[in-house]
Amino acid sequence: MNVRSAIALGSNLGDSRAILEAAIETLAQTPGILLEAKSSWYKTKAVGPPQPDYINGAAILRVDMLPQLLLKTLLQIENKFGRVRQQRWEARTLDLDLLLYDDLILNTPNLQLPHPRMRERAFVLVPLAEIAPDWIEPISGYAIKQLVKAVDCSEVHRLVSN
Repeated sequence: MNVRSAIALGSNLGDSRAILEAAIETLAQTPGILLEAKSSWYKTKAVGPPQPDYINGAAILRVDMLPQLLLKTLLQIENKFGRVRQQRWEARTLDLDLLLYDDLILNTPNLQLPHPRMRERAFVLVPLAEIAPDWIEPISGYAIKQLVKAVDCSEVHRLVSN
């Protein structure tokens, strides 16, 4: 079992860039996960209540685990970095969303694949298009590079590397 999956990363509390880099490193060191690609980091406006801007990115992973276990692993990594869940769309130290798991379409109470809102979110699609432009989103049948053209990307700005 060697499945390609895509995740979105985001942070807007604490030293977001350092947290995201450490989360990537944690993923890369997790048994059953191979980091295949990582996007640049992007500064984006927050959705929901007033809060600091986000830093967002995406990663492509090769995983030897079922999607439910991958989700559980992502939640454990969020907790390691101090993620607290109190209300929807609140500020957070780390957010890891499972976007795609090969071309699997899944709808369970705790996991929907592909991620149900990814096609509407420039902060997800822009970094994902950087590293996986030709990946076909299985519900729409469109490639990521096509989906990104359908959203407003004016609030998504690539950060310069330091």
